Amino acid sequence: MTAETASTDTDTALRSILSDVLSLDGEQVAAFDSDTGLFGHIPELDSMAVATLLTEMEDRLGIVIDDEDLEAEMLETYGGLLTFAEAKVAGA
Repeated sequence: MTAETASTDTDTALRSILSDVLSLDGEQVAAFDSDTGLFGHIPELDSMAVATLLTEMEDRLGIVIDDEDLEAEMLETYGGLLTFAEAKVAGA
């Protein structure tokens, strides 16, 4: 699997996770770009949803997210979350 394929797979999986966890419309999530605001911008992504989101990311992406991995910046935008997820998948 190439890095580009892994990145595309991670992007697709992450969009599916966001859609499922936050009960967002698939078209809305498909329109997310790297600058789309997440935490503080999407009402469905509250502190309780963050815990569920991280658990689903671990389960579906086959990664482990440690407490020290968590930074507010990773949840600010879709691009930040995707970059984080891709780095975790690459290191998994």
